[in-house]
Amino acid sequence: MATMSAPIAARLVAASLILTGWAASSGTASADPEPPPEPKTTIDQDGTYAVGTDIVPGTYSSAGPAEGHTCYWKRMGNPDGALLDNAMTKKPQVVRIEPTDKAFKTDGCQPWQLTDGDGAPAEVPGPIAGAQLHINLGILNGLLGANGQQLPQP
Repeated sequence: MATMSAPIAARLVAASLILTGWAASSGTASADPEPPPEPKTTIDQDGTYAVGTDIVPGTYSSAGPAEGHTCYWKRMGNPDGALLDNAMTKKPQVVRIEPTDKAFKTDGCQPWQLTDGDGAPAEVPGPIAGAQLHINLGILNGLLGANGQQLPQP
């Protein structure tokens, strides 16, 4: 069995520590409780939703009342229901839920979808996990590169 030189052994130890840290931070080796769910950008059921916790603030649109119903919505300034704005209608609706609103209530409406303000669905940024993985693999390739070894790119 051949012995490894000290610099190569040090690189392999560093690479394994980085991989272990990456695995732990990505949740594959973590015992931490799951983080709370992200606020939603679609409201698809009747109910009262906390702004910033249950739903993302922004401009939402609904096609109007669900079949056989009247669409009612209400923006609230506190959890007790202080009225900021509301409507009861049989027509499609667009409502701006401000970040300072405390809650939004909907009853009898078709699903609400976050829009970009003109009725088109908004693009919500996704996770940056792919970019972070690329950076981590670049670091590992740098550590192992002197030995001629390369890890696969994502």
